[in-house]
Amino acid sequence: MDSASNDLLVSSPSAAAVVGMASGGARKNPTLICTPIMADSVDRMVILMAEAKSMGADLVEIRLDSLKDFNPNSDIKTLILHSPLPTLFTYRPMWEGGQYNGDEKPRLDALRLAMEIGADYIDVELQVALEFNELLRGNKPGKCKLIVSSHNYENTPSVEELGNLVARIQAAGADIVKIATTALDISDVARIFQITVHSQVPIIGLVMGERGLISRILCAKFGGYLTFGTLESGVVSAPGQPTIKDLLDLYNFRQIGPDTKVFGIIGKPVGHSKSPVLYNEAFKSVGFNGVYVHLLVDDIARFLQTFSSTDFAGFSCTIPHKEDAVKCCDEVHPVAKSIGAVNCIIRRQNDGKLYGYNTDYVGAISAIEDGLRASQNVSNTVGSPLAGKLFIVIGAGGAGKALAYGAKEKGARVVIANRTYAILGRGNIIGYLAMGNCFSFTSFFQLIFTVTFLQPKLFNGFFQTPLLLKFVKTQERAKVLADIIGGDAISLADLENFHPEDGMILANTTSIGMQPKVDETPVSKNALRSYSLVFDAVYTPKITRLLREAEESGAKIVTGLEMFIGQAYEQFERFTELPAPKELFQKVMSKY
Repeated sequence: MDSASNDLLVSSPSAAAVVGMASGGARKNPTLICTPIMADSVDRMVILMAEAKSMGADLVEIRLDSLKDFNPNSDIKTLILHSPLPTLFTYRPMWEGGQYNGDEKPRLDALRLAMEIGADYIDVELQVALEFNELLRGNKPGKCKLIVSSHNYENTPSVEELGNLVARIQAAGADIVKIATTALDISDVARIFQITVHSQVPIIGLVMGERGLISRILCAKFGGYLTFGTLESGVVSAPGQPTIKDLLDLYNFRQIGPDTKVFGIIGKPVGHSKSPVLYNEAFKSVGFNGVYVHLLVDDIARFLQTFSSTDFAGFSCTIPHKEDAVKCCDEVHPVAKSIGAVNCIIRRQNDGKLYGYNTDYVGAISAIEDGLRASQNVSNTVGSPLAGKLFIVIGAGGAGKALAYGAKEKGARVVIANRTYAILGRGNIIGYLAMGNCFSFTSFFQLIFTVTFLQPKLFNGFFQTPLLLKFVKTQERAKVLADIIGGDAISLADLENFHPEDGMILANTTSIGMQPKVDETPVSKNALRSYSLVFDAVYTPKITRLLREAEESGAKIVTGLEMFIGQAYEQFERFTELPAPKELFQKVMSKY
């Protein structure tokens, strides 16, 4: 996305209009929440409409294509009569992602009938909009608004193409423009924001899929006409729709305005993260005008370059972006630089530059120290209980680096155990290639010949190929980290028989055991008997298999939730420049 389009995400005439419309009341935006009503009977639809009203929806979208038996004249009258909310009628054909698979004339006749009987909105696809207008013969009721929609289930077009699409939809007689595209990358959403914020007519601009989730939340910031909120998770009329409950209670949707600052958790995967729960509740409690969202990011550099306005004010970073985040920041705090990983990024408001921090090591080490003190009945005034301890870190990624650094700072003796640690050699490389990391059968044998028979000089030069650089990076990670902090490195397999002394500390910083793979564990139960304390950075679930078996083996356990809360204190204060509401953090996360 070009720099001009990035600037558009800061302010616009449409955004200013939103402020005017929202002033004087509790709501900071006029964006409506519409609940899709999908059921195979009219009676069930009536029940669902009442539920939507009770949950806080502004209107309901009645999906006629979900009905099994449909009598247009009587059913539409019943639905309008019994709806406690304004109605939007949609009769979506299969060729546009719906369920209707019949002739066009009865479908369009049903929508015309709904308009005549008293529907508040009608959704008609762009492909048949002109035909529908001809059917009306100029007799469109003044009360009813015509939404002309276009759905793209493959990608999100360029800004120019989207602009042309808006013009075509307007020319087709739309009172409200609706565009729904598909996100291949989260940066695609910026193009929809740009179109939305500059639209001269009411517009619904949404991006489908998990990568497009922010379009359904931040449309309230950028002036979207409505968003969709479902009654229950997973029961959606389009991919990526959040629930009404999440919109209202998790994201504080009504309080999002043009001047609301955006924060979020950058990761892949990211949907499991409880960060939005914690930060949004905390923002609300202190009256801070911010919203915190899930950000499913494939390329962190592209994301930060695309969403470059100061409105996107801060981010938490999780797997697998903590190390790459260092390279994306304009400045990096010395501790984060020493660790080689960033888990908190602040966009400075005066110049837009990115400043990177690491709060992981404080959160995790403090939680582990507290756990040791509790198990040993040691006063907090005494030096660190980690001093002199043998501290085993599983994983050499961003979180592993942070814990290794923190433990070393506290005087512990650190050992790094990584899944891919091994001694480099020709045999290792050939084995790596044989496991499917080569482009073709022919090139595999060419590579074997190169690493086996060519001169050492050529062999060394061969390490500059992307394939082998990747191999070297994964194989050397544990050793490099161990050398940096003055510790030792072993393979995860060797950890099974590694017990040079009793009373050791074990810290898992990998994603092993995280939902949905909750039956996995990095270390067997038999190997846990030599540890006095076991920590797991995974907090979904709270008690992982590793922690459960460690406790059964007699070790004190410290959950990832305790690290999560600890590192969040500093992040909150950097996001808001306000003291962290620590008691609230504990209360919110006690539910998980």
